[in-house]
Amino acid sequence: MWVYEKKLQYPVRVGKCDLRMAKFLSEQYGGADGELAAALRYLNQRYTIPEKVIGLLTDIGTEEFAHLEMIATMIYKLTKDATPQQMIEAGMGPHFAAHDHALFYENAAGVPFTAAYIQAKGDPVADLMEDIAAEEKARATYQWLIDMTDDVDIQDSLKFLREREIVHALRFREALEMIKDDRETQKIF
Repeated sequence: MWVYEKKLQYPVRVGKCDLRMAKFLSEQYGGADGELAAALRYLNQRYTIPEKVIGLLTDIGTEEFAHLEMIATMIYKLTKDATPQQMIEAGMGPHFAAHDHALFYENAAGVPFTAAYIQAKGDPVADLMEDIAAEEKARATYQWLIDMTDDVDIQDSLKFLREREIVHALRFREALEMIKDDRETQKIF
């Protein structure tokens, strides 16, 4: 299904160890509006969406996994040299106690990922509206994350991810218009 090339979609560089930022980034790793939720949402919705937009959901859902990998890389690089005491001081003590330096699907508050984050209604219009909203929420979160760091390397990767969210929202809007146009077309059987 996939050809794996050990290379991120966009380079991830980190200027310094920053546990505070790593904790904030976990929102996009395991949060309700994060990359895992988006990937699973889109790949799941493919089964009840009209054929003309299945490819779009497949492509964007797969790309969201690439974004998840970028976020994981950022978190790993930001935390890899941290001591247990530094983790505790950054508010990541409970995470360290349960997972050491391992990544875990949780949001910035430490709440574990849940399937309740994955929306699917079975109605193409409702699902595409949800997808547009999800992309806009992710875009907003990326902007806030950009504003929360002075690390220009992290900002660069986050700006790339923010721009991809904008593109995805545009593609979903186009798909929504295609679905609406198709519904309005008179069908003769």
